[in-house]
Amino acid sequence: MIITVSPNPSVDRTLCIEALPHGGVIRSSRGYSEPSGKGVNVAVALHAHGLDVLTILPAGGMAGQQITGMLSTLDVPHVTVPIAQEIRNNVSLVEPDATVTKINEIGPVLDNAEATALVEAALSRVKAGDWLVLCGTLPDGDVENLFIDLVIGARRLNARVAVDTSGEALRSVLPYGPDLVKPNAGELAELTGRSLETLGDVVDAASELRRQGAGAVLASLGSDGAILLDGSGCYFGHAPVERVVSAVGAGDAMLAGFLAGGAKGTHALREGMAWAAASVQNEGTLYRGPRSRIEVDISDDLDRDRALLEPCEVPGSPVVIRT
Repeated sequence: MIITVSPNPSVDRTLCIEALPHGGVIRSSRGYSEPSGKGVNVAVALHAHGLDVLTILPAGGMAGQQITGMLSTLDVPHVTVPIAQEIRNNVSLVEPDATVTKINEIGPVLDNAEATALVEAALSRVKAGDWLVLCGTLPDGDVENLFIDLVIGARRLNARVAVDTSGEALRSVLPYGPDLVKPNAGELAELTGRSLETLGDVVDAASELRRQGAGAVLASLGSDGAILLDGSGCYFGHAPVERVVSAVGAGDAMLAGFLAGGAKGTHALREGMAWAAASVQNEGTLYRGPRSRIEVDISDDLDRDRALLEPCEVPGSPVVIRT
C-alpha cells in the first residue's frame, strides 16, 4: 500500500480568465473546486489508476468538511484528523497561455495534540514494505518534528519513505535516511545553495542530497524534464509536450507515476515522466485521466553541459544574465 500524508491540505479553486489586469474587475469563463495538497494529489492519481492507496490529512472548518466530501465523492480512501482551525482555501487564476497565478493561504495552526494525532494516524496504518509518502508544506504550530517523527516511525516498521517538501522541512529529514526525495529545481537550488544552470549542476546538487542521507533523488525540472539519481546510477528523462494547459500538480503526478512504476530505475522514471506530461495537458490540480500515448526519452548518458531552459539561481543571489 501507498499511504500519503498532507499536513497542510487545501480546497483549491481554479478560475479560468482571459487576462489578469492589475486592479481591474475580472470575470472568469469557468471555475471548479478540487481537493488538494500534494499528498492528496498523489493519492487521487494513484487511486484513479487502480493502486492501493490511503491519504491522511487534518481537516477543520467548512473547508475541512468540503475536502472530506470531495474525497468521498472521488471514492479515494482517506483518514481525516480533526483540528480546531480551518484548512486552507487556495485560488489559481489560469490564463489562455497557461500562465497560472496562485494565491495560497498560510493555513491552520496545529497544536501538539493535533500534530501527534496526525503522526499516530499514519503510523498506525503503515506496515512493513509499504510506502509512506510525506508531502507539501508544514503548517504553523507545534509541527517542527512532524516529518522527522514519521520518517523514524516508518523506519522502525520497515516501511519505505518518500518525501516531497522543501526548505528546512526537507533538510531536517535527510539525516534520517528517506528512501526517496523529490525536489523541483528551485527547491534543490535553495536547499544546496547552488545555482543550477546545467544538467551537471542538477546532478551535483542531487549528489549532495544523497551524501546528506537521501537514498534516491528524483529532481523535477519542469519543461527540462527530470533527473533520477540513485544507487544504480544517474538517468535523465524528457517528455516533449506540444501544448501545456496547466503545470499545476505536474510534480505530484510525476511522483505518483514514479511510485506506480516501482519507484526505482528507468521504468519508474519513464512512468513518472509520462504521468507528468499527461498532467500538464489537463486543467486543474488533479490528474485522474488515463495516460495518453506519450513518448518519453530516458538516457543514462547525460550531457552535463546541457543548459537548463529556466536556470535556477540561489534565492537572494544576484541574477546573472548571459548573452
